[in-house]
Amino acid sequence: MNAYPPAAPAAASVPHSPASNGLEFATLTPEQLLDALESVGLQPDGRLLALNSFENRVYQVGIEDQQPLIAKFYRPGRWSDAAILEEHAFTAELVEREIPVIAPLQLNGATLHHYADMRFSVFTRQPGRAPELDDPDTLRWMGRFIGRIHAVGALAEFKERPAISLQTFGIDSRDYLLQNNFLPPDLLPAWQSVAEQALEGVAYCYERAGQVSEIRLHGDCHMGNVLWHMGTNPGPYFVDFDDSRMGPAVQDLWMLLGGDPEAASVQLAHVIDGYEQFQEFDDRELHLVEALRTLRLIHYSAWLARRWQDPAFPVAFPWFNSQRYWQERILELREQVALMQEAPLRPARL
Repeated sequence: MNAYPPAAPAAASVPHSPASNGLEFATLTPEQLLDALESVGLQPDGRLLALNSFENRVYQVGIEDQQPLIAKFYRPGRWSDAAILEEHAFTAELVEREIPVIAPLQLNGATLHHYADMRFSVFTRQPGRAPELDDPDTLRWMGRFIGRIHAVGALAEFKERPAISLQTFGIDSRDYLLQNNFLPPDLLPAWQSVAEQALEGVAYCYERAGQVSEIRLHGDCHMGNVLWHMGTNPGPYFVDFDDSRMGPAVQDLWMLLGGDPEAASVQLAHVIDGYEQFQEFDDRELHLVEALRTLRLIHYSAWLARRWQDPAFPVAFPWFNSQRYWQERILELREQVALMQEAPLRPARL
């Protein structure tokens, strides 16, 4: 998303769920956070560094006579305890199979902790940099890595976490934006019309793909969630499974691709080449790439809307809900409607 000049929201006051408005985060103090960590037997030295996270609150915490740790305080009301523990169990399965992901630490026999009205987990700190996705070897490595994750993800299903679908990411997101008056009145008919066309396009893509399997995914496989470690065991680490859900395997692949269609086709070939060393890829899922991109775009706008009364969001996303923001979303969805009518991206011959 581009950064836009600050603009006042175009809509009137918006109803919100107290469970997700972020006000609880706004009242957290460093003392409370340190007390929470001490409650599980840690000895923080007082150093707290807020990391770049908006859905939850994540901190690097200095620990006496030890390496710093990462503490994640979960947004109230977003996930149930059972859903969080389901994510933790999935990452534990991956670690057990020596797949390089960062799973929560067990402290006092638990990975999810409660202090006052807060829920939190603690993780080891993993240094690294963003992977270089213009390198074919890196793309194949990433493909192998995701293939290993998916091979484990296909062994069982999530019971507590919803799937990525037309309903959850598309229809529910559209309805939230419309019902809570986020659209400027003069742009409402245009956005509503193109959103409807986009959702019809998503349904068309799923129809073309036919019956595809759903597995446990990382779910938010963008490069901000991948660290490339350069130490004794070089390679990628996934660091955040908070958005882990059921869905088609290609959801964790398409965000690795960029550039024009020819470049993306070559990248896809390298990714699938690595992926299929550990997990077979169903080519029918390529029909879903633009559909999943469309769902993500609509879902992202609704995610910002659902969090807008969290004081951190207007500061971090001042361009959201401006006239220009919605004008660009209309153009973006029109492009997606056209792309979903085209033949799907295919891997190049290497």
